[in-house]
Order: sequence, then structure tokens, then C-alpha cells
Amino acid sequence: MIKSWDYIDEYKQLKNKILKSIDNSLESGFLILGPQLDLFEKKFSSFINTKYGLGVGNCTDAIFIALKSLNIGKGDEVITVSNTAVPTITAIINSGATPRFVDIDENYLMDCTKIVSAINKNTKAIIAVHLYGQTCNMSEILKIKKKHNLKVIEDCAQSTGALHKKRQSGSFGDVGCFSFYPTKILGAYGDAGFLTTNDIKLYNKMRRLRLMGMESNKRSKNKYNKKYFALEQGTNSRLDELQASILNVKIKFIKKYINRRRQIAKTYYENLKKTDLILPHVENNNFHVYYQYTVAHKHRDSIIKKLLKKNINLNITYPYPVHTMPPYKKFFNKKRDKLIKTDLTSKQIFSLPTYPSIKDDNVEKIIKEIKKLI
Repeated sequence: MIKSWDYIDEYKQLKNKILKSIDNSLESGFLILGPQLDLFEKKFSSFINTKYGLGVGNCTDAIFIALKSLNIGKGDEVITVSNTAVPTITAIINSGATPRFVDIDENYLMDCTKIVSAINKNTKAIIAVHLYGQTCNMSEILKIKKKHNLKVIEDCAQSTGALHKKRQSGSFGDVGCFSFYPTKILGAYGDAGFLTTNDIKLYNKMRRLRLMGMESNKRSKNKYNKKYFALEQGTNSRLDELQASILNVKIKFIKKYINRRRQIAKTYYENLKKTDLILPHVENNNFHVYYQYTVAHKHRDSIIKKLLKKNINLNITYPYPVHTMPPYKKFFNKKRDKLIKTDLTSKQIFSLPTYPSIKDDNVEKIIKEIKKLI
């Protein structure tokens, strides 16, 4: 079976390094908020080229903490898209705010021409979801941010290493939110997330929020620093030492992983460009890291069903826009929120695997069987 994602071959290649790093972590006497996390926070924020970085439990928590650190909550609206993972919307609602959906463009990214018309007196922020491995048009979003005095949070769960005008995703907004879920560009072997910012005040607040509102900063002069005393309402979200030790090994190979993904994407493009599949389009000024090679076809469901009979299991990200799901329908106004492209593409998109350890002959088999079908 050709899987949509698999980590076994990658683990075999890195097994000795990973086990050694885990053992060193366990031998250190630190399991939570220790030296492995400190090291990873420095490495990853340096890779993203932001001044500060903070490890948290997962990307959902990262978005929630970002919203709370920006004082966004009850009565506030946050503009985002519906073709995203449910956690993007979960975090908004859990913060007390309300999601406001706008449509997408031909790249499956937020359509920047739709943002301004969605802004009202309650709008406080935009969550730009960088999907499938490339960024939204951050140049335009930052212009809107400045003109309308909004906050910008970047959902970088699928865009680690992606560039817009040679700048890393996660370095544009007030806060960048990352996922190290195992399938991601840089994946842990469990849940893990990250926050990036260039604002020292936001960094210090997010640092407290991840630890139940408690101060734990070496530079803090607060008399309750490093004491079991909550200074504000927070949550409990920490990237643990074992996952940090794994990420400290894998981050050394991140550029290699991205190059391999781009190589696989190029193979798909060269072999499928003359078919009637709709292939990914790279936005101007973007560097695509191909978290997935997302294509579209009007007979998507039939294609996937037939490929499964050939032992090829492909993924759909995402088959159901969030606004169509029971808990979130109330945030969608059919007359006001025209999500035409969102609804259409959800019925046609599917993804070809680009994870670095997929074998070339499996990529060739996928191409061969798709060509037979279309």
C-alpha cells in the first residue's frame, strides 16, 4: 500500500540519532521546560528569523495563546478562511471571539480582495492560513493590517520553510503559529507547536499564558517570578523535553526535507502537466515547500476510489469546509459570506504525497495510475 504519509523509513534513517537524543534528555533530569526546549526555541526562531520563539503543546494552543496575548476575545471578530483545519476555528471560538469567513483564490489561499468588505467595527484580527506549503499574499495583508489597525496571526501549520519575498512564513504577522504534528514539514513524533514573534511584550505574555499565567522568565524582576503564582488567566501548553529532543535532531535536516519535497513536486508537474488535472500554482514572490501536492479534478471521488483498488491511498485536505460542519454553521451567513470557490474546490481537491521518504518508484506508480484514469 502506498500511503498518503508514512514515517517508518525516516525513523529508520534517524533512529540512532533520535534515540541518543531522547536518552540524553532522560538522563538530564529535565522532562518539562528544560534545556532541550531552550535549545529548540533558539534554533527554530533563528530558522524563521524572528527574535523570539516559544514551544507549546500544539498549533491549536498556539493560535489560542496568540489571540489571548493580543487581547482578542468576546465581541471581537477574526477574519479567516473556511478551507482550513478545524483547530484554526476552534482556537478563535475558545478565545471568545467569532470567526468571519472569506473566500479563497485560485491558489486555495485567502483571497485578499475579499478582506476589506468583511471588516466591521468588531473586526480585530486576520488569521492568514498558509495552506499546502505556500504563504498567503502577506504583502497585501500587511497593507490591510496597517490601514485598518488590525492584528495579524499567521497559521503556519503547513508552511514551515515557505517564503514570501524571501521572508519566512511566521515572520510577517504579530504572531506566527506552527505545528510539529508528525505529518508536517518538520514533524515531531507526537503533538507539538510553536509561536514566533518580534515583540518582546507579546513574547513575555505568551510565555506566561502557556504556563497558567505564571512568570518563568530569567530576566523578569517580578517578585512572583518562578513561583507558583498566577499573574493572569492562562492555559497549560508546553512542548515537552522528549519531543524537543526529537525536533533538535530533525531540524538539522529541514532544508534537505524541503528540497526533497520540491523535487517530488517537480516530478509530478513534469508528468501531469498535460493532463486535465488542475495542478498547483505558485503565487508570485512565493517559495513553495509542498507540504502536499494538491491537485483538483471534477471526478475526484471516482479517481480516489479507483486508485485505492490499486493500493494507492491518497488524502483530501480538506473535503468539508469548516462552515459546513454543525458546530460552525451559525458563524456562516449565506447571503453575506460568498464562499463560492471554497465550496467548489472542496469537492475537487485531493493531494499527492510529497513526504521526503516516499520512494521514487511509488511516485512513478501514482503518476502512471492517475494517467490511466484521466
